[in-house]
Amino acid sequence: MLAKLMGFFLLGLVRVLTGSQARWYGCPPKAEQRIYFANHQSHADLVMIWAALPEELRSITRPIAARDYWTKSPFRQWITTAVFNAIYVERQAATPPTAPAAAVVADSAQPGGPDPASEAPPPPSPEALRAALPEGDPLAPLVRALESGDSIIIFPEGTRGHGDDPQPFKSGLFRLAQMFPQVVLVPAWINNVQRVIPKGEVVPVPILCSVTFGAPIQLEPGEERRPFLDRARRAVMALREV
Repeated sequence: MLAKLMGFFLLGLVRVLTGSQARWYGCPPKAEQRIYFANHQSHADLVMIWAALPEELRSITRPIAARDYWTKSPFRQWITTAVFNAIYVERQAATPPTAPAAAVVADSAQPGGPDPASEAPPPPSPEALRAALPEGDPLAPLVRALESGDSIIIFPEGTRGHGDDPQPFKSGLFRLAQMFPQVVLVPAWINNVQRVIPKGEVVPVPILCSVTFGAPIQLEPGEERRPFLDRARRAVMALREV
């Protein structure tokens, strides 16, 4: 009950301070499994995009939260777990797994399999990629959430940017798209939220903000990591002009 009351309070506060405008430009709000990926300029991004979702989507959508920041105090930890049902992640680079590909090559060399010298091995399956993910990988908690049927909100830059354009996207979005090809990838642009609580300030300033949700994208067959991540970044950036 306390968490629910805090959720209502935060929704009201966000709407008073920001207007909390949700703009569904490229897709409707729909109760399907999604990965929302957005630009990242403030710790308030988590709250803003959570508040922009309709109530029926908030209940099935989990934002990611940097463990080192959001567990600094018992209150922050309670907010992120009890109210946002957030997924804690470690802010460190992940190394893409190579075990599934190696396993496929080994399998192809068995009697009756294709000759690896004359035929390239097929790419590892989504199931093989998930099975090979080390428990300590920063993506592991996101994978568990997606396997359980949740939608998630991620910020592919990894850390907050300070310019007008998002920083280059890190590999996490690409790896999740490989492991969960059936999950819908929805870009989002969060506008103005960094001005609500400027860096170094603690008192919020009322500023009109919005979250624009764009048309879904997907990982194309054979598409490489960097071209996909650059395309995903452009899809997010295009929404600021809408």
